[in-house]
Amino acid sequence: MRDFFAVGGRRLSYLDFGGSGTPLLALHGHYNEASAFAPLAQALAPRWRVIALDQRGHGASDRAESYERDGYVADVAAFHRHLGFGPVAVLGHSLGGVNAYQYAARHADQVCALIVEDIGAIVDSDWSFTTSLPRHAPTRDALASALGAAAPYLECSFRPSEDGWGFSFDIDDTVASQKAVSGDHWKDWVSVGCPTLLIRGTRSDELAAAHAREMIARRAGQARLAELPAGHVVHHDAQVQFAAAVSAFLSEPH
Repeated sequence: MRDFFAVGGRRLSYLDFGGSGTPLLALHGHYNEASAFAPLAQALAPRWRVIALDQRGHGASDRAESYERDGYVADVAAFHRHLGFGPVAVLGHSLGGVNAYQYAARHADQVCALIVEDIGAIVDSDWSFTTSLPRHAPTRDALASALGAAAPYLECSFRPSEDGWGFSFDIDDTVASQKAVSGDHWKDWVSVGCPTLLIRGTRSDELAAAHAREMIARRAGQARLAELPAGHVVHHDAQVQFAAAVSAFLSEPH
């Protein structure tokens, strides 16, 4: 079920995949939106009820004037308040992973478990892929063809327009967001107090193995690492293994 709520004069959209299970808030990465978590929601049901946010400038949510860190974190806080839940588990991929661990660090009483998918405590975004994206294509097939091997990772964000096909995100907004997420976020990462699972794709071009190990070491027994045979989008490349790792972690007492 899709629903909306207002924050700061903007409307944000989210997908509640439903059920009576324990809530799990999910935050997507750049180029994606809430619907990217549909396979995970199905795999985790009925024990877990996935509720995924279309983050600012993505999916059916409004564009924003700013894509700085504090704005994203404030959106997550508003999302959580709107849902009316007590402390919850939060999962985030890439951009959403930074948003998730910054929310957990800054709102420690609101997050009981954290899952971060393939993003580091130091982020160095390369937005050359973003600026190379086609801004318009005459058909959906033409858009997919222009993207080549990247098409399966972006197809949830394909959108028709009056004169063809494009994306549900704005390319210039995405570059601004990637620039804003780049930087050293160690302070937030080490401030997280809840049990944490860091999931890394073994073929990732975003999170290096050595950096992932350092992230675990700096959390001294509070965090663990799972490495799965995947690229950066682990929940897409290794759906079954990813869902199993998430389910096993969430099923532990926290």
